Amino acid sequence: MRHVIALDVGGTGMKAALVGADGALLHQARRATGRERGPDAVVADILGFAAELRDHGARRLGEPASAAGVAVPGIVDEAEGVAVHAVNLGWRDVPLRALLTERLGGVPVALGHDVRTGGLAEGRIGAGRGADRFLFVPLGTGIAGAIGIDGRVEAGAHGFAGEIGHVVVRPGGAPCPCGQSGCLERYASAAAVSEAWAAACGDPDADAADCAKAVASGDARARRVWQEAVDALADGLVTALTLLDPRTLIIGGGLAEAGETLFTPLREAVRRRVTFQKLPSLVPAALGDTAGCLGAGLLAWDLLDDTTDPSYPSEVTT
Repeated sequence: MRHVIALDVGGTGMKAALVGADGALLHQARRATGRERGPDAVVADILGFAAELRDHGARRLGEPASAAGVAVPGIVDEAEGVAVHAVNLGWRDVPLRALLTERLGGVPVALGHDVRTGGLAEGRIGAGRGADRFLFVPLGTGIAGAIGIDGRVEAGAHGFAGEIGHVVVRPGGAPCPCGQSGCLERYASAAAVSEAWAAACGDPDADAADCAKAVASGDARARRVWQEAVDALADGLVTALTLLDPRTLIIGGGLAEAGETLFTPLREAVRRRVTFQKLPSLVPAALGDTAGCLGAGLLAWDLLDDTTDPSYPSEVTT
């Protein structure tokens, strides 16, 4: 059975799959990234994991994978296939595409940025399916974005497109590791909400999920913390939709797991802020933590001659 390798490399774990021509996940596997052993060990593990997946496909599916797609965090030069820099993995200028191509016996390999790759999956086969223009924004430890245009995701001239987390929404506000002050992710990421709620409730172990539960139960302190995050997020999103005019805004990541506790006030906050702009649909992501792996599979299939239709695949089985 013809298939591709899909690999999503995170700071703590790697998710992988063999993906069939109809988008079905024919085999899935996970393992720790092992970043505590250093960047060289992480690269070696990625290469070894990919080789194991190739061998599994050859044994169980009758032939080795036709291509591979890999999503990684940090700064990624997708055109050159280089993982330029990832703080959480400690690597710089890793020619990952070339290394994987060699390890996999010369099959074509696509390298993508983790958020853009997840956005590709959400746009084609997830919450943004059918939208010609979308913006995918996962709210996790930080905030990034993927700009979808006609079935592809825009990387930008230098690979930095979509970094909405570093739009300044509170000038002169909290300092950000990027060097600016008042960045969106310092106010509306899951990490920022966790920090604010821990301070407000006096429990250093409290996190964003605890804050969401307290909001749902009517806690006034939690509602203040939550509303501040929602207002900051709405400010950032309206800036983005003013520039990009997306048809759909897709919100994912850990904070989106709060469901309507987030989406009801967020839709209202965005609606209040738009003037001449066309209000997009604002919807939760549909693919959860499988988005990066599914997107890596799409990148791999895009390398093959018979998968040029941007709507491909028509269906995904998870």
